[in-house]
Amino acid sequence: MIEFENVDVTYPGGFKALHNVSLTIEDGELLVIVGLSGAGKSTLLRAVNGFVPITAGSVKVDGVEVRGASRKTLRELRSNVGMIFQTFNLVKRTSVINNALMGRLSKVPSWRAMTGFWPAADREIALQSLERVEIVEKAYVRASDLSGGQQQRVGIARALAQEPSVLLADEPVASLDPVTSHTVMGDLRRINRDLGITTIINLHFLDLARTYGQRLVGLRDGELVFDGNIADVDDE
Repeated sequence: MIEFENVDVTYPGGFKALHNVSLTIEDGELLVIVGLSGAGKSTLLRAVNGFVPITAGSVKVDGVEVRGASRKTLRELRSNVGMIFQTFNLVKRTSVINNALMGRLSKVPSWRAMTGFWPAADREIALQSLERVEIVEKAYVRASDLSGGQQQRVGIARALAQEPSVLLADEPVASLDPVTSHTVMGDLRRINRDLGITTIINLHFLDLARTYGQRLVGLRDGELVFDGNIADVDDE
């Protein structure tokens, strides 16, 4: 599904965020990436959908080369890759269902989104996505009235409404309390198992990685330093 081959990402100013990373992620796999701040976790995630410039090597998603891809190719790729953010990135002044419907933007003409005249089929997909994360009863509540954990579940529903083949979750529990973190991680694991969506999750917390992951990738200073079964990982 996703192939990294000798990938470098160097930002303006010369900072090398990834160096010679090679990695293969199978279709339907759940992969957890761990590392300290600045290790390159977010850069690796954003290299999948072309949100950062790949300066050397190759990244392919379902056979499509990301490096050097045209704008049209990137748009098509991103429509199949759902993104879940640490800070939720909701439009808080509008309703939960409208936030979930944002995941359908690439599927409908822009005038429908601007006027709020969404097709019934797209509304049904959005409601099903909210139901998948058990927050459908909040569909017509303003997003600003939700707790942090509820907002993150709306963020997951928005990504699911894209009907993606890949889910990228960038530190999805970093701003949540421990109990809510387990709820959100449980949602992501269940979605991966039930829908078979290839899922990559960045985490700071090794205990959560042990609980919810099977395969773990470790990054340090932009380099891949571990790739294996999570059962083989200890604190050291």
